[in-house]
Amino acid sequence: MIRTPVCDLLQIKYPIALGGLGGGFTQPAMVAAVSDVGGFGTLGCAGMSASQVTAASAEIRKITDKPFALNFLLFMIDEDAFAAALAEKPVGIALAWPRGDQDIKYYIARAHGAGCKVTLMAGSVKEAVRGKDSGADVIIAQGSEGGGHVSWMASIVLTPMVVDAVAPVPVLAAGGFADGRGLAAAIALGADGILLGTRFLASDESRLHPNFKRAILESDGHDTVLTEIPDLAAGIVWPGAMSRAKRNIFITNWMGRESEIRQRQSEIEAAIGRARAEGDADNAPLSFGQDAGLIDDIIPVKDIVLRIVREAEDIMHTKFRSLED
Repeated sequence: MIRTPVCDLLQIKYPIALGGLGGGFTQPAMVAAVSDVGGFGTLGCAGMSASQVTAASAEIRKITDKPFALNFLLFMIDEDAFAAALAEKPVGIALAWPRGDQDIKYYIARAHGAGCKVTLMAGSVKEAVRGKDSGADVIIAQGSEGGGHVSWMASIVLTPMVVDAVAPVPVLAAGGFADGRGLAAAIALGADGILLGTRFLASDESRLHPNFKRAILESDGHDTVLTEIPDLAAGIVWPGAMSRAKRNIFITNWMGRESEIRQRQSEIEAAIGRARAEGDADNAPLSFGQDAGLIDDIIPVKDIVLRIVREAEDIMHTKFRSLED
């Protein structure tokens, strides 16, 4: 069985974590399913109130008694919601996207004071070292292949650079990982495991509209683009990030017209809301990673995790061992 130091640190069976996906997609059922099978489920808490964080944590614990994390975007952190999360004392507090001038040590120390381990997502070596120096227990090296908000360096280069820079702090690799080959590759690059987003969006437990799930299955990974259009439409400025989204009608229609989005933001945001409610995958931003090209089925979260582990073990026990022989 594949077991790395991060498994002991986070009290999990398999070194596979769920990313704190925004938009309410990491709802309690998905988080609990990842944790219950032996991975590390993470609930995205951005935009949630304190009472919602408390209620969601209780719902997760109704389904599973396994460890999970609560995720916060530091640049838009809600202090009351964060305090509520600490009061729940989850095994993990997952942090991401701090402003350059933000004191992340303050939040990490508070989480440690509540008895939580802290993961920090980093898209650069500099940000990873900042996380280590601030006391993060796990660094998540996020490559640009991932869906949603990412930085600029690919996982295959970023991961070993971060591993070297923050050792002995364990590292999870994120961005472009969807199967057992990805887990085996991440471990070969020096990481202790992987964090997944897009693969779990295409699961039975995902709250994503069926039409949007189908778009992931139909993608070859080449139909995504790094763009600021989804953020302009939402009226949110992320610190140093671009968003990887499907190059659909919505994105292509607004390319080169970014200034117009700023002028018509509320109108466009309302239209997006209607499209999402109707399952219109052409006229709303749809964030997923290049690893969509590796995904061809919608199955339960449990099956996803166990398949990844089985594939990775087979690779490491056969191909890696044959190289030694």
